[in-house]
Amino acid sequence: MSGTFDDGAIAQITHDEGEIRYVGSREHGQVVVTTHPEGERLTPECSLTIVQHSPSGFAVGYRGSGPAQLALAVLLNDTDNATLARQHYQTFKDEVIS
Repeated sequence: MSGTFDDGAIAQITHDEGEIRYVGSREHGQVVVTTHPEGERLTPECSLTIVQHSPSGFAVGYRGSGPAQLALAVLLNDTDNATLARQHYQTFKDEVIS
């Protein structure tokens, strides 16, 4: 996958409790990510307390700092487990976000 699904989804994670889609768009040149079905905006703040790759925001489509911050934020949001998110976000970035 290279950054997004056809419908703008960046990642889709399915659990026993249901499915969460992380959908990206651009606003004023910045990547904005919302969760669906909740519609909540994902921000980098919580993930920046773990690793500071990209304080300026998220990005997709390449293997740099913006996608790394996004991968960490998605895993942290989805698992609520900082240790797990930190251990796996680079692989998640390479396989899903980039």
